[in-house]
Formats: sequence, structure tokens, C-alpha cells
Amino acid sequence: MVRVNRENRTKFYTVKCPDCENEQKIFQRASTVVDCVVCGKVLAEPKGGNAEIKAEIIAENE
Repeated sequence: MVRVNRENRTKFYTVKCPDCENEQKIFQRASTVVDCVVCGKVLAEPKGGNAEIKAEIIAENE
């Protein structure tokens, strides 16, 4: 039996909203538009595989 080592290929990002500076976590491969929960600004939009992140990435979480 062959054992396959799989790394976690996706990440969560902690991002900071450019308008209100709220910090929240978003998925790297978001399939829907992600809005800031405080002010409603778009933080990420789906673009095929990975989402286009429109906010400052503070940290990468696995």
C-alpha cells in the first residue's frame, strides 16, 4: 500500500479592510464575494481557482 503525503494546499488569510481597518479571516479559494462585516467593502472576489484579494494580507493561516 502506498501512503500519500498530502500537504494542506489551501490557506486562510487574515486581512485588514482598507476602509475601516477591521480584521477578518477569509478563504484563499473563496467561491463567493467576501464583504467586510463592518462596512461592507468587497475584500475578495472569486476568479476561477484562487480568489482575488483586495485587502491587505496580514497573516497566512493553515
